Amino acid sequence: MDKSKIANLRNNYMLNELLENNVSQNPINQFTEWFNDAINAEMKEANAMVLSTVSDGKPKARVVLLKGFDENGFVFFTNYNSHKGAELEGNNFAALTFFWDVLERQVRVEGEISKLSEEDSCEYFWSRPRASQIGAWVSHQSETIVGRETLDEKLEFYNHKFESEDIVPKPPHWGGYVLKPESIEFWQGRPNRLHDRILYSLENENWRIERLSP
Repeated sequence: MDKSKIANLRNNYMLNELLENNVSQNPINQFTEWFNDAINAEMKEANAMVLSTVSDGKPKARVVLLKGFDENGFVFFTNYNSHKGAELEGNNFAALTFFWDVLERQVRVEGEISKLSEEDSCEYFWSRPRASQIGAWVSHQSETIVGRETLDEKLEFYNHKFESEDIVPKPPHWGGYVLKPESIEFWQGRPNRLHDRILYSLENENWRIERLSP
């Protein structure tokens, strides 16, 4: 592809503004407002977020789905034995990035991650479709496999294994994480690349609000 065509891909953001006098004093309240805006805009996967971890000094990133948030933090679920699980075991500080393009908005969250309780993980697991529950048993996430037929064979095995079970048990290697934020940055696209950036930083259990230069 012609490099000049890539270099010339640009948009001039015009939709909104983000000013100190129109943001909430609490970043979770501000996030709630923006998240609801993303849902109301009928964005596909409004809860999609990039989870960034560090392993041996090298950054790793992938898209996961937000499954809940409140004052305690941002929740997602995964296989604890996956690459990201191993990375979080070694370094439990991580970052989340949301990008809602139709609203010209980005949110960056940084903080410490811990596992959810087994009770909370089970509660969410059993709210999932049965096929997704069985899929959690089928996939040894991040492990190398010979081919697609490996998954098909294991799916047949677990479908048979649990066909007489009313409730599929949660795998011991599967569960939730919660990231407790230490900083949250809200980014609103503005004309001429002079974007609005409002940063909330947690200091002594209080949130400090600052404007960052674009």
